[in-house]
Amino acid sequence: MDTLLRSSKLLKHWPTILATLLIAFALKYIHRHSKRRLDGEEDVAVDFDNAAIDLQPALEEKPHVSYVPGHNLNPDGARRFYELVNGRRSVRAFNASSKPPMHVLEDCIRAAGTAPSGAHTEPWTFCVVQDLIIKQQVREIVEYEEHINYSSRMHAQWITDLRPLQTKPVKQYLSDAPYLILIFKQTYGRTADGRKKLHYYNEISTSIATGVLLCALQAAGISSLVTTPLNCGPALRRLLKRPANEKLLILLAVGYASKDCLVPDLQRKGLSDIMVRY
Repeated sequence: MDTLLRSSKLLKHWPTILATLLIAFALKYIHRHSKRRLDGEEDVAVDFDNAAIDLQPALEEKPHVSYVPGHNLNPDGARRFYELVNGRRSVRAFNASSKPPMHVLEDCIRAAGTAPSGAHTEPWTFCVVQDLIIKQQVREIVEYEEHINYSSRMHAQWITDLRPLQTKPVKQYLSDAPYLILIFKQTYGRTADGRKKLHYYNEISTSIATGVLLCALQAAGISSLVTTPLNCGPALRRLLKRPANEKLLILLAVGYASKDCLVPDLQRKGLSDIMVRY
């Protein structure tokens, strides 16, 4: 029997077999985890305290009210709105000495706060930074990570695709722009009585609110640049002392474009490329 065991191919190759099984389990976990993210399941995963005991809605239960239509841009409101937002461009050169009024930014963020959200959780925080020292600290954090991104993290094809846009690891606009708006998604919140309130579809909801904000800024004649700083979220959250339930989603540079501002000569897709009729 000992001779049989010593000669067994199974025992001889047990390290390889074990490693193969571990890799297979890891790949299966990654596939399942990725599928949940793609299906949007992660945002709605239930993790309540005492979920089966005395369930109460996060919102107050009260009678619905009559719908009142809002203002519109008619006549020809859709065309007028398209012409407004079609002029929006991502700007990387800001006039550092000209500053939009704060009350205008506040109205733009009020508009963003009207966006729909999962179960009306309103899972967003808009951090407006105008202090020069904090802006410089933001820039230092972003540029540090961007140098690593461009040198090792980003695929060569990604860097090549960015070349026509002339983006670089140096982000002068982060200190030149009179305002930075750091937009955080809230993964959960608290009710008035202290209960944990899960924020469903928090990333989708916050992204919709950001789209409304971009349109509001454009309507106010304010330029903006959307950035998604790779690997900077935790450091920027700590810099602004935001709570653990907030995760950085988008960083906007906001202000007036400089007189010598240049933008890429781009064309947007036509309607037939983005709309399908059934």
